[in-house]
Amino acid sequence: MATLQGLLPVYYHSRPWAKTLTNLSVPYWACTGTAGRTRIMADMNKCSPAPPPADIAAHDRSAVETAIKPNKKQQREEEGDEEWLRYLEPSKLEVFDQLEPWAEANVLPLLKPVEAAWQPSDILPDPAMLGADGFHAACSELRARAAGIPDAHLVCLVGNMVTEEALPTYQSIPNRFEGVRDLCGNSATAWARWIRGWSAEENRHGDVLNRYLFLSGRVDMRRVEGTVHRLIQSGMVMNAARSPYHGFIYVAFQERATSISHGNTARLAREHGDAVLARVCGAIASDEKRHEAAYTHVVGKLFEVDPDGAVRALAYMMRRRITMPASLMDDGCHTPSGDLFADYAAVAQQAGVYRASDYRGIVEHLIKQWRVEELRDGLSGEGRRAQEYVCTLPHKIRRLEERAHHCSAQRATTSVPFSWIFCRPVNL
Repeated sequence: MATLQGLLPVYYHSRPWAKTLTNLSVPYWACTGTAGRTRIMADMNKCSPAPPPADIAAHDRSAVETAIKPNKKQQREEEGDEEWLRYLEPSKLEVFDQLEPWAEANVLPLLKPVEAAWQPSDILPDPAMLGADGFHAACSELRARAAGIPDAHLVCLVGNMVTEEALPTYQSIPNRFEGVRDLCGNSATAWARWIRGWSAEENRHGDVLNRYLFLSGRVDMRRVEGTVHRLIQSGMVMNAARSPYHGFIYVAFQERATSISHGNTARLAREHGDAVLARVCGAIASDEKRHEAAYTHVVGKLFEVDPDGAVRALAYMMRRRITMPASLMDDGCHTPSGDLFADYAAVAQQAGVYRASDYRGIVEHLIKQWRVEELRDGLSGEGRRAQEYVCTLPHKIRRLEERAHHCSAQRATTSVPFSWIFCRPVNL
């Protein structure tokens, strides 16, 4: 995934503000328009130095223009898809300024206070609290229970942990969304506070899974840690990455998917007698449900205030499918397919952790939550076509599932070794 280019949008001239530099070192903010950006300008003033003198030398202006010129490859990629670029127009982005009081009242309360939130040390053995003998006994018990987890479920657990540990990438995602991102790192806007609070809660997920796997002694931690390293280094694939409409739809889908995956892992752990792992995954699934509720509420509000824009954005994302955030995972040695994520997903399908039917179920759930079928007023011709596409999608996915199930039933079972579990083979 491309890195954030500071706070500058690619098309800086189309937004009411742009970052300017003196001698490419001292930043200040210059307003290039006035519509709907009083709050953002005020917020930036809290964390930006004062403007420099107006008599910037011509050669400095030239250097500035060169510095903020869009990367040609990125510009070609974005110009090739005018559909989502329309969502970066001021009329769309101002919606989020207008919704900020609503977000303050309806989204931020879905975060838990730090004092009320669980922490990894609440669930897993803590040597400082248990003492040396108590910690040793607790770890021995944990390892004994973890020994009963089948390899297939262990692969799914590692894949989930690797996904959660790539949080630095995920926090950067909403900070790409124009109109809601945290412009100075400690912005007081409701949107920025949500991004930071959500990230803080998510941070515990990778921590607790990592700690459990370390204590269990069941996995090759160096291989697992290398996979995390590579995934963060590689980034992630996401369509329309700067549009808040498309972005919130993506995250609403993803949060429901992770809640399902962790919830199923908790159930399977309980069935195999590992109460600690069941509690770990259950706590994560509960967090993900709250986060799903927040993002689903945001998109639901967009359907209220801009049904045409919301349904077209939903159709855009569905046509391109929601790509899982860890699709670029790589352990550096996976064979025979060479696609670690595809094989991990196949194991998850077989184990019942996350199935193709879950994807369809999420689509059906969101259509119902956002009342897509009930939309009548405010739709353009393009919006009505988007509505029809989205509402017929679950049936199409079901047909593909049936076809895939028929093909898999005729295909011989194959085994694939996973480096995470010391290259032991797992059936796909």
